[in-house]
Amino acid sequence: MSSRGAAVVTGASGGIGLEIARVLAREGYDVALVARNSARLEAIAAELEAEYKIRAVPIALDLATDEAPKALIDVLAARDVSDIAVLVNNAGFATYGKFAETSLKEEVEEIHLNVLTLTVLTKLMLPAMLARGRGEILNVASVAAFAPGPLMAVYYATKHFVLAFSESIADELRGTGVSVTVLCPGATETGFTDRANMQESKLFAGHKLPDARAVAEFGVAAMHAKKTVVIHGAANKALPWAARLLPRGMVTAIVRRVQAPRGH
Repeated sequence: MSSRGAAVVTGASGGIGLEIARVLAREGYDVALVARNSARLEAIAAELEAEYKIRAVPIALDLATDEAPKALIDVLAARDVSDIAVLVNNAGFATYGKFAETSLKEEVEEIHLNVLTLTVLTKLMLPAMLARGRGEILNVASVAAFAPGPLMAVYYATKHFVLAFSESIADELRGTGVSVTVLCPGATETGFTDRANMQESKLFAGHKLPDARAVAEFGVAAMHAKKTVVIHGAANKALPWAARLLPRGMVTAIVRRVQAPRGH
């Protein structure tokens, strides 16, 4: 076991989650990598162990189910992943389109993964952190947390939850040695766009996006600094300010125009 303890990272098979796992491994944490793709996780674990001389444990699990959080805790115990110093709740996805036309099944899974799994995992891992008097939790939200989101109504709503939940428990945990940070990136170069079928959205199409490694480095540094809410990228900080200063209907209309497909 690393002297720094272990870090559990959900959604670790790609994008921001993978890059956060790489940053933490470089810092000397053992890492438990959680996602659905077993072969991908095993390859990543081998890469991290070889490069950083830490222990990397791949855990293939569909987190969008009722049983998943408790199953993850059981697997961690069975694989002797103890002294968990860091929990990164990164797993999540988005659906895109008019709410009346999108898939109910996918949106239920989206709410489950983005909200319920994050909440339950935090609940289950907090007691041990509090007992040790140390621990860091990094919840990955989005700048979407600060505004209504036409064409991504459910996704924006889930990120509202992550932001408010993280801020609330961060306050409750002051003085305990356990901190909560919520990372709010904007559009980032990951597999997110393809998963949400947003390739033609004006938010992504034709733009050079920040890479996931830059977002990960920023988020981990903010977590270690015990910051509560952090927004990656200077331009992304405009949305929270606009949401505070402009009429709500105007903010909603702006988001709708930005997210609409090109040509609309």
